[in-house]
Amino acid sequence: MNRWFKGLLAWIALAAAAAASEGGGTRFHKEIRPLLEQYCWDCHGDGMDKGNVTFDQFKSDAELLGNRDLWLAVLKNTRAGLMPPAKKPRPPAIEQGKLESWIKQDVFEIDPQNPDPGRVTIRRLNRTEYRNTIRDLMGIDFKADDEFPPDDTGYGFDNIGDVLTVSPLLLEKYMQAADTIVANAVPTNSLVLPEKVVNSSQFRDGEANGESLTFYKAAKVSQKFDAPHAGDYRVFVDLIVNGAFDFDPGKCQVVFAIDGEERFKKEFGWEAGKKFSFDFSEKWQPGERELAFELKPLTPPEEKKTFVNLRIDSVRVQGPLDRKHWTHPKNFDRFFGKEDPKKPEDRRKYAREILGAFARKAYRRPVDDRTVERLVAIAQDAYSKPDKTFEEGIGRAMVAVLASPRFVFRVEESAPSPAREKYPAIDEYALASRLSYFLWSTTPDAELLSLAERGRLRKSLDSQVKRMLADRRANALVENFTGQWLQVRDVDGIDINARIVVARDAPGGGEFRRRSERFRQLRDREDRPDFTPEERRELEQFREQFRRLRERPNIELDGELRRAMRRETEMSFAHVMREDRSVIELIESDYTFLNERLARHYALTNLDVKGPEMRLVNLPEDSPRGGVLTQGSMLIVTSNPTRTSPVKRGLFILENILGTPPPPPPPDVPDLEEAVREFKDREPTLREALELHRSKPLCNSCHNRMDPLGLALENFNALGMWRDKERNQPIEINGKLITGEAFSGVRGLKRIIATERRLDYYRCLTEKLLTYALGRGLEYYDVHTLDQIIARLEAEQGRFSALLMGIVESAPFQKRRNPVAGQTARTDG
Repeated sequence: MNRWFKGLLAWIALAAAAAASEGGGTRFHKEIRPLLEQYCWDCHGDGMDKGNVTFDQFKSDAELLGNRDLWLAVLKNTRAGLMPPAKKPRPPAIEQGKLESWIKQDVFEIDPQNPDPGRVTIRRLNRTEYRNTIRDLMGIDFKADDEFPPDDTGYGFDNIGDVLTVSPLLLEKYMQAADTIVANAVPTNSLVLPEKVVNSSQFRDGEANGESLTFYKAAKVSQKFDAPHAGDYRVFVDLIVNGAFDFDPGKCQVVFAIDGEERFKKEFGWEAGKKFSFDFSEKWQPGERELAFELKPLTPPEEKKTFVNLRIDSVRVQGPLDRKHWTHPKNFDRFFGKEDPKKPEDRRKYAREILGAFARKAYRRPVDDRTVERLVAIAQDAYSKPDKTFEEGIGRAMVAVLASPRFVFRVEESAPSPAREKYPAIDEYALASRLSYFLWSTTPDAELLSLAERGRLRKSLDSQVKRMLADRRANALVENFTGQWLQVRDVDGIDINARIVVARDAPGGGEFRRRSERFRQLRDREDRPDFTPEERRELEQFREQFRRLRERPNIELDGELRRAMRRETEMSFAHVMREDRSVIELIESDYTFLNERLARHYALTNLDVKGPEMRLVNLPEDSPRGGVLTQGSMLIVTSNPTRTSPVKRGLFILENILGTPPPPPPPDVPDLEEAVREFKDREPTLREALELHRSKPLCNSCHNRMDPLGLALENFNALGMWRDKERNQPIEINGKLITGEAFSGVRGLKRIIATERRLDYYRCLTEKLLTYALGRGLEYYDVHTLDQIIARLEAEQGRFSALLMGIVESAPFQKRRNPVAGQTARTDG
């Protein structure tokens, strides 16, 4: 922990003891105003109101202390070194501590011994949480992204309670989803005819694959089926003929045989996705059976015009048909422990047992007897009807559970405590849900609920967090948090024109752009009557040149490469998380995760990375890579379709790494292209264009903060590839932060963030992860919690466990405000 930070913490601790004895207004006039007069008055006092901020115009102490937004901005800007500006004198650590102590104690009225945990809006499950919860509760994969409208986002995340509203449309979707899920997951009978399905991909022989067999090449494919008992069986065969949109004359003959005995022989011709179904009755002894298809072409390959293929959609084998061999259906043991007891009272008792356990899992807490009896009544009403089974009745009650607000919303209650306790702890069931949806984005598992039931979860917090991080379900934290914090989710949809990006920096790149513009002009005029023969010849020449250019090997930002980029970032975060490494390694590290394709894209071919598998790779000592700022995912989401964007990249670092975003741009701000057009004789580099753009007073204040950061990454083009020149000119790599630190290139920038500005990074990362964990935006009363976590990170050299345990042990995660009298967190359903 550095000396400045230690001194600051010591001063805050001493000042806190004295704060209670003096009023906030008195302390302001006695201690804080002289400090502000010395360091801030030039811009914010004596009639000066730079940024519309002034410190000497308060009409009363109440107005002074009531403007919490102002003092929160003061706290953030002085801590980040933004104020006073770099060229002005800054207060030493003791005086900074005095200011911070006054803001936290007198303006924010934070009690360090019992901090305000904040307001939490009751949260519904977002689409990801709903899908995962259904998977773990019901055993099926429900495509929530396809069935529900997109979730709104707030503070950069899609799990924020205030924006997770429920529209009439979404309410209807939940009702429909409950029916669909139960129909697909819950058996309607206790016994079913045994059935095995052999899919198309399982029929193979060498290169031949049952997913697609061309009519023009002979093929034989087969698969084995093991008959468990002697008896009668039924075999169902489904074939699909897929032809191109345009007719193809191809024909073939298909023979299906069982153990070498022909069951059908049929000729097929062109069809547009038509299905053909066959079924056969078989009497088998126990043992292995061979199911085989043979395709014989009837049309010579030279007559082929488009294509026509055969797909073995499936072969289903049912049996033995004798009921004594019937089995429990899929998922039966998940929901039912035994078969229908038949007697009415035994049925009610069994239904109460099943539905009580199910509702407890679905609601994530104990269920009162009244609720269970209502569910039993629903089940009884359904299974008592003619031709309805006990299992169908249970399914109807489960629909009611899944459609209930108590399932869709995360209901929380307080632990037993004195009635007047201002900030009671949440009960252990609510804690189990908070942990599970934070780390897994799904419902608590049996171990969490068991610990909560026994009142042991809080005492086992450390071991449970370690267990949960080791579980594969913790991948949800990796994917959902990094996907939104670092915008990795956007990688797949970013539009980057690889050809233009590469041509921009190639020798003669400016000429390429001029020729492209001339080509577009000619193409747009081609159908006009005044289009001259000379123009037509010129257009044909362009077309031939561009055709040859397209035939050259090119760099393609395809799905495979985008996935590798996304996985690189996710695996880097997961490595730090699971190995409990320093979060500084997300900024500066000597390793990354690559496969052969991504290593080649990064020109790291000397690392001998082969194959599609992503793996940990140690980088060369002089490599600029390492850390999220130099990963392809970040570099392409902060680029424009045809070029880099130092403004987007600088803004990304300010918002997501340093936590000091600039204010929104003013209206009518000129765009960068206006600055480019002022270079009449040549095409400028982006640095030159930004310097001219930044010279305009309207643009200066924000761009002085963003541009140096973004320009530090200019050695990486819009595809994330390294380059030494832009538009055939050397790239200037030197820069200076607005806080005064000078750096050279991306390695210098990473070093500054990892050392001199690490507390800013710690604070930003903590704010992001705490926001994600709590499902709400942070407020002034969260400052103390943030400070505690950051101090813990600093003391433990940035270890990820310090961040994570600091969050889950914090007051906002462990407690809640006492509900107003007459209100509860319960939601009847």
